Order: sequence, then C-alpha cells, then structure tokens
Amino acid sequence: MHNAKGLLGRIVRDKLWRIEYRRSFCSLKVTPEDLDNQVLVEGSGFSRTAILNRPPALNALTTHMGYRLQKLYKNWEEDPNIGFVMMKGSGRAFCAGGDIVSLYHLMKRGSPDAIREFFWSLYSFIYLLGTYLKPHVAILNGVTMGGGTGVSIPGTFRVATDRSIFATPETIIGFHPDAGASFNLSHLPGRLGEYLGLTGLKLSGAGMLACGLATHYIRSEEVPVMEEQLKKLLTDDPSVVESCLEKCSEVAHPEKTGVLGRFVFLKLGDTQLLPCFSHDTVEEIIDSLEIEASRRKDTWCSTTLRRLKETSPLSLKVALRSIREGRFQTLDQCLIREYRMSLQGTIGPMSGNFCEGIRARLIDKDEAPKWDPPSLENVSEDMVDDYFSALTATEPDLDLPIKLRESI
Repeated sequence: MHNAKGLLGRIVRDKLWRIEYRRSFCSLKVTPEDLDNQVLVEGSGFSRTAILNRPPALNALTTHMGYRLQKLYKNWEEDPNIGFVMMKGSGRAFCAGGDIVSLYHLMKRGSPDAIREFFWSLYSFIYLLGTYLKPHVAILNGVTMGGGTGVSIPGTFRVATDRSIFATPETIIGFHPDAGASFNLSHLPGRLGEYLGLTGLKLSGAGMLACGLATHYIRSEEVPVMEEQLKKLLTDDPSVVESCLEKCSEVAHPEKTGVLGRFVFLKLGDTQLLPCFSHDTVEEIIDSLEIEASRRKDTWCSTTLRRLKETSPLSLKVALRSIREGRFQTLDQCLIREYRMSLQGTIGPMSGNFCEGIRARLIDKDEAPKWDPPSLENVSEDMVDDYFSALTATEPDLDLPIKLRESI
C-alpha cells in the first residue's frame, strides 16, 4: 500500500512538473538530464542526427539547446568516424523559433544577463552551422519559423515537405527578423525577402523549394524512407549525400495563388507586384500596394496590406533596413548586428514593443497590441538608428570565432 501511494505520488508530481514545464521553462529547476533531453541524439553508422525535442512547445529553442547543439556539433565535426550530420524535430514541428514566452518572462523579471545568454548561445550555434565542415541535412517536416529557420537554412541541405510551413513572423510581435534572417532573406530572388520579413506571412514547402530556402522536396510519408537511405551512407562527401537526396526527392510546384506565383522570377503571375517591395521606404511600399489593390481588387494585395497595418511600425522600418543591409554582409556580420539589435529589442529602451507583442499574441491573446510609436509617421530615423546601435559604449558584441572559421 505504501509503495502504491509512493508510485501515485510520483505520477502526480510528474504530471504537475510537465504542466509547469510547458508554462514557463525558465521558471523551473530542472535536472541536467531533463535539459539534455531537449536535444536527443540518434547515431547510425557514419552519421548523427540531432532531434529538437520540445514537442508541446513546437520545439521552441532555449538557451540550453543552443549550448547543447554547439557541443554536439563541435564533437561530431572533430570525429573522423562521423561523415555527416542531420537535424529534425519531434512531433508536428521542426522548430517554431526561440522560446519567446520564456524571454517575455525573463524581461518581466528583469533578467538581462539571461536574455544576453539566450541570444549568444543560439547565434553562436547558427554561425557554427553556417561554417560547418561536414555535410548537413535539415529535415523540415513541419513548422519552421523564426529561429527554426536560423538553425537550418545555413546548413548544406534543407529538405522541405508538404507539411512544411516557413515564416519569419517577428515583426508581428514587435521584434525584428533575427537568427540570421537578415542574411537568409536578403539573398532570396527578387524582393521576396522584404515581403517575407516585413509581413511574416507563410510559405509552403513547395514555395520553399521554388525560392531556394529548401534544396529538396519530399512527401512527408516518404521521410522515414529517406532517413533510412541516408543512414546507410558511409561518406563525408556532400555530392554523395546530395545524390541520395535527389533519388528520394520529387518535383513540387508552388501554388499559383500564393506569393511565389506573383513574382517575376517564376514567370507565374502578375509582374507588377514585384516593384512594390523594391521601394526605399515602408511608406512607399504601402502606397504602392494600395495603388495596386485599388486598381485590381486583388486578394493578395489586400491581405498583405492588412498584415502590414497590424504590424509594429518601428519593427517594419527596422526589418526593412536590416534586410537591405544583410544583402551586402556576410553571415557573421549579420549575426553580430542582429545580436546588437536583439538586445535593443529586449532589454533596451525600445523593448516595450516586444513585450506588448508577446502579451497581445501569446499571453492575453487579445490580438490588440498597442505599438509605440503607433504609426509609421511617428517613427523617426533616430529611433531606427538607435535600434542598430549597441546598448552602451561598453556592451560587448557577439564574439564569433571568425579567425578560426571561414564565414560565408
């Protein structure tokens, strides 16, 4: 009887622990084993697979996950018995981004050092991945958003599926496209990067393949077969890994009604919408879209306009400048600049928009954020300049091992 009560007590405590864990990771004392289980490892022959493992949170990234990924990937890179590395997610997501709800609570508690450490750990891993010496395959079989794009896009190969959903939705929560997004988005064809970065709207797996965010496409039910084929490889040659992926992959066409059907580089739709996102300012972009919307009565135009008008005005101007700067910078330069910006957006004088965005979208869920400033005309150049500056003259920049690793 005593043993039964003890077992019941452990079950109850375990259930309570799991409930609290889902509410706020950063508020709990967890064991090293619990933390390590956030990134699981599969080993097979000549490859290793990192599995992002927080399915209730759509595998949202934590500080510990950033450090664990760094440790694992450095060890695998140095191990001559490992030829290539894969990454995937548990459950229905690859990775929904950083754990922004935990960040919100850290901000509310006044924990700036923990916030610094969060961005430092994840951005450092992204740089490691972008300069990785071995072939890397990211299996994007589900939600791939925000920081989830950062820990996958810089790698060698990205496999999208019919379940893939790509987005960089930071502006709708009063933040900026980060985790290398200013580099990744700025190198997309046409002005697609500006569109995705400003609106935060989604792309399908087929759309990801069409614009180059994914290198291969496969139906989700075929993913286990592809994984088994990859695990049989005994190679560190990217061309051999690529050949295996090619044999498993298939052709996919983006929806003609989607954004990619609108851009001239695919020759699928209306070429007049491309110039809308090539203008110098957010105001000019919106004016151009309004002209097109009134002339065409076009659903895509009206949806895009509605999203832009729901978004933080400061974030829109910051995102546009960030993507434009990223077009002429290397990955390490983008990450160092984004680290500066992320600190401004979370612990600097302009952190209120991020708190308000998280409150409105994820905490209270009233979908009615009160942005500051409330309109584009109230966002000054000085405000945007400040967002790109260091918190203080003595604030350290993100320290990346640039001299040891060749940046892209």
